[in-house]
Amino acid sequence: MLEFYLQSARGIARARSSLVGPYLDGFAAALRELGYCRLVGQWCITYAVHLGLWAAAEGVPLGALEEGAVRAFLAHLARCRCPGHRAGLHSVARARTRVFVHYLRSRGVVPVPAPPVVPPTLVTGFCEWMRGQRGSAETTLRQYRAVASALLGRLGPDPARYEAGAVRAAVHEVTGGHGTATARYVAKVARGFLRYLAVAGRCRPGLDAAILPVANWRRASLPRYVSADAVQRIIDACDATRPEGARDRAILLLLARLGLRAGDIVGLELRDLDWAAARVRVVGKGRREARLPLPQEVGEAILAYLRARRAGVTCDRVFLRARAPWRPLATSSCVSAIVKRAMVRAAVAAPTRGAHLLRHSAATAMLRDGISLPAIAVVLRHRSVETTAHYAKVDTELLRSVAQPWLGGAPC
Repeated sequence: MLEFYLQSARGIARARSSLVGPYLDGFAAALRELGYCRLVGQWCITYAVHLGLWAAAEGVPLGALEEGAVRAFLAHLARCRCPGHRAGLHSVARARTRVFVHYLRSRGVVPVPAPPVVPPTLVTGFCEWMRGQRGSAETTLRQYRAVASALLGRLGPDPARYEAGAVRAAVHEVTGGHGTATARYVAKVARGFLRYLAVAGRCRPGLDAAILPVANWRRASLPRYVSADAVQRIIDACDATRPEGARDRAILLLLARLGLRAGDIVGLELRDLDWAAARVRVVGKGRREARLPLPQEVGEAILAYLRARRAGVTCDRVFLRARAPWRPLATSSCVSAIVKRAMVRAAVAAPTRGAHLLRHSAATAMLRDGISLPAIAVVLRHRSVETTAHYAKVDTELLRSVAQPWLGGAPC
């Protein structure tokens, strides 16, 4: 299998005679199975051999190639004088080297890093309570876990001894240096954590009221959006003749035409697409399910991507990484990164760059097309029309129709 990535007989012999030689054929087979192309796989093997040369010269056994050793190897590359290799920045070295180290871990050659610290029982119980009571998704629970752990570290392990002043001080300390949005979020999670502790009988009831609300005037801000022409330029900036471009175009259309959230895109599965009824099933916040119409343009874009997707990849998720290993998009940040790259290519300037910009733009476009707020709320899956009313402020014609004429110089 090593011959698929290395064509030189001399290079193959040199690689097999190195410290990592006994593992290279298995590593090459694993790369082939994960879908690595010849060029990228060749780089992975080259760095694996180089890592072996460095380890042998430094007296580092393979079993000791942990994070510290990998960092030392990467630092060595800048001043490397190993035979057959050159010193330099090696921008892809970190990623390629870690692929091989991960393979050695899977074979039991390198020990698996110690698992992260297990969250305290109180934090685990809180997350399970939120999952059962509110249907919180795992991505949301990760954020809850971080905030609850930070509060617990400041308040101490015995909730029965919590006092209102200490609770306020802990929240203030956690939010220090952050903006208003983070302060509101931490306060919300802290209240939920204290309510859970009270329900579980671990602290006295009513402590959640000790956390004062962060000032937040409803609908005080304007939605951040771009014009319909700018949205179209962003979509057209994708090269749909390439698999990656076809994927990005389908994602952008789902965001811009249906107003989906980035998390909706990440979680979309093949079974959610009802081609016969031209509908798409979306499971949003709180595990609330909705079935939205699938416009012709969006459906054709998704179909074009599925046809261009890597052959032989068996995965239930619709959208995958553009490069090996062929796995689903990991987080909402991946979707926002796709939007940012498309905006750069289209030279579109906006107050913010991310997936939610297209959701705001979709709502604004629907409102300007004369669609009612209740109908927009259904598409955006808002629980209340009050949330959707936020977009009414950008419809200047609607505002003009309800604004009273100014009396000019009349006294107040």
